[in-house]
Amino acid sequence: MAGPIKIGGKGEAKPQFTSQQILDSIKQAGYAAFEDETPYDLNLFGVRTADTTVNTFNDWVGCVYRDARMLWHCDYWPATTDPGLYWLENPGNVNGTAVLVPGQYRGVYKRDLHSGKYLALCQRNGPVDVWRDDSMDGVIDPDKSQVYSGFFGINIHHASYDGTSTQVNKWSAGCQVIANISDFNRLMELSENQIEYHPTWTAFTYTLLTEDQVIPR
Repeated sequence: MAGPIKIGGKGEAKPQFTSQQILDSIKQAGYAAFEDETPYDLNLFGVRTADTTVNTFNDWVGCVYRDARMLWHCDYWPATTDPGLYWLENPGNVNGTAVLVPGQYRGVYKRDLHSGKYLALCQRNGPVDVWRDDSMDGVIDPDKSQVYSGFFGINIHHASYDGTSTQVNKWSAGCQVIANISDFNRLMELSENQIEYHPTWTAFTYTLLTEDQVIPR
């Protein structure tokens, strides 16, 4: 199989992910993919790119799903899966700022109020794993030798309430944050569709992949 593909970075064009590509990447990484013939069984995913430029929306958050006609879709949007510069320099935790560890967080997310303000996909149903960056040097360099597992409020939410944000700053202290409000609203619409079609399916699974885990098309 060919080596990893380059799928992000400042100033680069949006990658052309396909539904099958993302589903296969999730499975190859050893995680569950939801592929049954049922509408809106959402595969929420993130891709953390190799671009380490701090404070930028240089990653991707998206969703693979079948629509009501059983057609596959892969929607994804510019986002950050890393904390912003403010929190890297000013950790809110004595052990350092959280950086979500790539992996699958099965059924961990639900629709709930982010910071008590607006509906988002919030970490309410189970723990997630994070590394901690305590260097306060403005560089994302967490201590990967220690993993912390727990309820840290690593939510999936939006940045500004209008338009597209270009800098992360305070928007993420470890959360997965979508840069554009319309993109985020689309994600929330899809999450609502899942519950509309499947009233008991109120939990959502999020899989964070690294760039080198995304297989070539």
